[in-house]
Amino acid sequence: MNIRTVAISSIFFLLSGYLQGQSADGKIYTKADTLRGSITPERAWWNLLHYNLQLRPDIRQKTLQGNVEIRFRAVRAGRFMQVDLQQPLIIDSVTFAVSATKTRLLAFKRDSNVAIIDYGKILLSGKESAIRIYYHGTPREAVRPPWDGGVSWKKDADGAPFVATSCQGLGASSWWPCKDHQADEPDAGMLISIRVPDTLTAVSNGRLKKQMQHADRTRTWVWEVKSPINNYGVSMNIGKYSLIQDQFKGASGLLSLDYYVLQPGKDSVLQQLKQVKPMLQCFEHWFGPYPFYKDGYKLVEVPYLGMEHQSNVAYGNRFKNGYLGKDLSGTGWGLKWDFIIIHESGHEWFGNNITSRDIADMWIHEGFTNYSETLFTEWLDGKQAGNEYNFGSRKNIQNDRPVIAPYQVQATGSGDMYYKASSMIHSIRMAMNNDEIFRAMLRAMNRKYWHGMVSTSDLEQFMPFYTGFSVKGIFDQYLRGVQVPVLEYYLSYQNDKLVYRWVNTVEGFDLPLRIPAGADTIRIRPRPNQWQELPLKPGQAEVLQLKDLNKYFYIQTLEKKEMVIKMN
Repeated sequence: MNIRTVAISSIFFLLSGYLQGQSADGKIYTKADTLRGSITPERAWWNLLHYNLQLRPDIRQKTLQGNVEIRFRAVRAGRFMQVDLQQPLIIDSVTFAVSATKTRLLAFKRDSNVAIIDYGKILLSGKESAIRIYYHGTPREAVRPPWDGGVSWKKDADGAPFVATSCQGLGASSWWPCKDHQADEPDAGMLISIRVPDTLTAVSNGRLKKQMQHADRTRTWVWEVKSPINNYGVSMNIGKYSLIQDQFKGASGLLSLDYYVLQPGKDSVLQQLKQVKPMLQCFEHWFGPYPFYKDGYKLVEVPYLGMEHQSNVAYGNRFKNGYLGKDLSGTGWGLKWDFIIIHESGHEWFGNNITSRDIADMWIHEGFTNYSETLFTEWLDGKQAGNEYNFGSRKNIQNDRPVIAPYQVQATGSGDMYYKASSMIHSIRMAMNNDEIFRAMLRAMNRKYWHGMVSTSDLEQFMPFYTGFSVKGIFDQYLRGVQVPVLEYYLSYQNDKLVYRWVNTVEGFDLPLRIPAGADTIRIRPRPNQWQELPLKPGQAEVLQLKDLNKYFYIQTLEKKEMVIKMN
């Protein structure tokens, strides 16, 4: 693309307005949704290299004042840049460094939650530069974090400030200016500086680089992230924290374990923290090395349930096992471990290491992470315990709408991205019937997409090398549809044949099944709406465990009668 084309396309984008349109899911999406959810021309031409975020929150007034330097490289020639900052936050100015001692103001135009910045000249492909955005205002206050997030301005039990951010879905631009799309992460990481009263501690991602004491009895805490980081994984946490430190001897050496908690000596706190090392052992076994050895592992207490903030896991499960003391599977196995420690840490591999390019594919984050709960249950109490936990969790599936949402409009699909996607992954594992290959697939996935982005279509191409069968029809069934597959079957009068087929499935659904039959296992590969026959050995019909298949595969089974089938 030549410079003239870039300039013309950018000007056209600025002057044209998006019309409201109705997508396949029936929802009306607006221009603002497209600006937020798509790779616009003003986003496409530059690649993030590094953020340097400097913040000074006013806890009493619930306001923020700060600036962020955005360092970037032009991957093609461009001039107009889209940067996101949600209202009512205000951009004061935008500058770039002309020289070591001189800066220049840049013009910008606000369009709802977006700023279109005029770089002032065409920046040629391959060139690196940086802009700095100064801003202030009252950020959105969290309503029901982390699901309806923002900034939580709370107090701890002693009345001291207890502040935390949560912005998955809502977007990091709800509290700082950024390129707020999951498809681009800063290649060289980030610096986060937070200035607070010196009676408090400010905790963010990565490692503590330094502290700076100021004459006005404030202190700046400077945190450095060396790995690429997704925007919603960036966090600000402020409180009267105490630090507990430990180390884990892991697959890539010594991993620092830092726990920022309010009551460090409390028995329940110390007891729960013991679960971190077994969790890391389990997940490194199944998924590969912890992805952020350079940045360490932190667990920080927050005034809401929890979130997967990269290298800085937000924890608010009240130091209890289960989900606030409850077992979401209803099996009892979920009370053997702390839901937030296990689930949110699982996101370090799926969500933080591997990030979906579009939020429409959030099942990649939540489905595999939800499945990490099954794997940890199995790690502690054996494979049958894991099977039972996964089966019990299916009661939470709604089948209300597709798991994959429309792309490029900042839309998320059904909450079934957790339990249904996890059940689908378990079904694929059961169909493979080889845990070593299944494990190799998960580890290879984390290597191939290491600190990178992925889409559903990427996994449709990647997984069959390990599964031995296509997953496209399986994804269509479970992620793009709402029907539960039904295996219809009957046994012949002589008990010498099993006759079977899929119904209630999409075209192309292909999930191999393995049926226990006494000392044997029978493998079948049903086809949608097409009867197939399998000869049986003498006595095999009596020991076929067909009715229990739904405990291992997310399907329903329906026994038919041969006479009825033939009459119809």
